Amino acid sequence: MLKESSLQRTQGQEWIAPRVREIAPSGIRAFFDLTAGNNDIISLGVGEPDFATPEHVRAACIRALERGETMYTPNAGLPELREEIARYLHNGFGLQYDAADEVIVTVGSSEALDLALRAFTAPGDEVIIPSPSYIAYSPIAHLNGGTLVEVETPAELGFKLTAEALEKVITPRSKLLMLNFPSNPTGAVMSYEDWLPIAELVKKHNLLVLSDEIYAELTYDSRHASIAALPGMKERTIVISGFSKAFAMTGWRVGYACGNRELLAAMLKIHQYTAMCAPVLGQIAALESLRSGLRDKDRMKECFRQRRTLFVEGLRTIGLHCHEPQGAFYAFPSIAHTGMQSEEFAVRLLREAGVAAVPGHVFGSGGEGHIRCSYAASTAKLNEALERMEGFMKVRI
Repeated sequence: MLKESSLQRTQGQEWIAPRVREIAPSGIRAFFDLTAGNNDIISLGVGEPDFATPEHVRAACIRALERGETMYTPNAGLPELREEIARYLHNGFGLQYDAADEVIVTVGSSEALDLALRAFTAPGDEVIIPSPSYIAYSPIAHLNGGTLVEVETPAELGFKLTAEALEKVITPRSKLLMLNFPSNPTGAVMSYEDWLPIAELVKKHNLLVLSDEIYAELTYDSRHASIAALPGMKERTIVISGFSKAFAMTGWRVGYACGNRELLAAMLKIHQYTAMCAPVLGQIAALESLRSGLRDKDRMKECFRQRRTLFVEGLRTIGLHCHEPQGAFYAFPSIAHTGMQSEEFAVRLLREAGVAAVPGHVFGSGGEGHIRCSYAASTAKLNEALERMEGFMKVRI
């Protein structure tokens, strides 16, 4: 006879949906959890700015609380916030959206991704994902019935997506192309010239594009280029972004989706039945950030730019080749010459040097041979991490 605890575990597995059993826990969170409560470990694992949300944003929320603004908002979000988002995207990136029915405020950009994949993916539809890419795309697509297809973005091409590579993986079942530029984990960016042949392929094969542009503001040496701004692309592109990264608002959980009003209406139906609306205080914080926080955003961006230079040069000095990330706040150095797989390297680096980085393989097959290091940490921590990594490379490799 099975013991009660064993029986409970067996029954628990039986009740879990197959699609959930088939996905692995987050590889990023696994390393983050290992660092929790250990002050001796320097964590370069989680993509979170080390800045607090600016004081005037927090003060605006305190005033809203004192006024009792704690109710639901419209499902699509506060009208004034949607208007500010539309204005911000137009002024900053040349994107034109009607705030009334082409913008939805979501619970972080993660909910926007989930809504889009739920709304547009049927079982068997192929979802094309660049590799390496953000760890959540593959599981979310899988949970919503999509068949995953990776397209290579090699290091020797700066981790950019090319039309040649994309065309090789397109089939009659291809439906969605998921994009993330500036890229997590590589920091790669795409220019308008880079996008032109991609856009032609997308139109030729009638693909829908989900463009995750959460790091758009953190494009360092050029202006961010959205594929949605190209002729004929707005109607077939859902632009997804939010306030977590550039505005230092990770815990507020406010994102948004913009695009074709018919597609947005489908996403909104799901949003109405699940989240209902994004947190009202998060929306108030986002509104204040857009109205009065753009200088704060630019100040933080300049800090990230300086840290990028320091950290990437430091990696190269200690013998880890690293391409120059043009956006986001991640370095993606190669560890191939060490003879170790990325999982082994990251585990040893954590245990033996006290530095937490994410093994590249969790970002797809194209990430193997690399580790991801977030430089959204203080200069002091980055310098200490480099010193520890240098000692690790000298003694252990």
